[in-house]
Amino acid sequence: MKFSVYQISCQGGRDDNEDRLGYSYTREAVLLTLADGMGGYYGGELAAEIAVRVFTQRFLALARPRLAQPLDFLQHSLLAANQAIVDHARANFLPEQPRTTLVAAVIQDGRFWSVHAGDSRLYWMRRARVLQRTRDHSYEDKPELFRHLAPPANRNVLFTCLGNAGPPLYDSLGPCVLQPEDRLLLCSDGLWSVLEDKELAAALQVMGLRKAVPTLAELALERAGCQSDNVSLLGLQWQASDAQGGPAAAQPNALNDQEWFSTLMPNGSTASTDAAPIAPADVFDLQRSERSIAEIQTATGRSARRKPGP
Repeated sequence: MKFSVYQISCQGGRDDNEDRLGYSYTREAVLLTLADGMGGYYGGELAAEIAVRVFTQRFLALARPRLAQPLDFLQHSLLAANQAIVDHARANFLPEQPRTTLVAAVIQDGRFWSVHAGDSRLYWMRRARVLQRTRDHSYEDKPELFRHLAPPANRNVLFTCLGNAGPPLYDSLGPCVLQPEDRLLLCSDGLWSVLEDKELAAALQVMGLRKAVPTLAELALERAGCQSDNVSLLGLQWQASDAQGGPAAAQPNALNDQEWFSTLMPNGSTASTDAAPIAPADVFDLQRSERSIAEIQTATGRSARRKPGP
């Protein structure tokens, strides 16, 4: 197994960076995780931090050196992360539950699986073309779920995220078979909201990860200007050639003194933990989604009022 990986996270024009991201790998499996804390809620960066750490800790505990069921792992980890956020808020008497979006992927046996809730995205690219991307949990990206409702003023408002009292809605993808030089890109909405899909695919194909990832982040910040959102992206190139690699092509078979490698951004440590199985989430629940929409719209309004002026 050979791949290159590169990640970056920028604060942009916001008071804080509420994005969290990281990757971990063993000799036979890779985990990519990115969370975007929701600024309209108290402690969005805390929710994102908890979510990424839960995924990382479960991966380090269960990938020995491979996951038995990658999709089950992703779904159970998402639900475990949601519960961890809720439990933390209750245990610490927070004024409200922190919220975050999340996208995560596992690569194993030359295939990948993904799970996401909210509008943090995964792109699967091949030869400067987007083969597939996740669909945001919003009116804009999933209009078929809301045909009976009048279009809202803000069609990008989310109807699910992590941090809800009940199980969040989520979508899964995979298994998808990778070919040599395929790219996976996980990113927050600070990137995709200002750059077109074709720009992302072209940059990753022409520049390679080492140059493309920071260049795309800089371009997003420049295009959004002083009101830029946090911009975070995590790219992986499968079976990368040396010329197209990131700062170092990872070869897990060369691991020596330990069975895994892990890194988080912003800076943080990792630790293994026991992982209890959790029941999968139920199917789309319209009433639950409408309650979530109302909460998220309120928070979005608060966040917009706190944005710095031009």
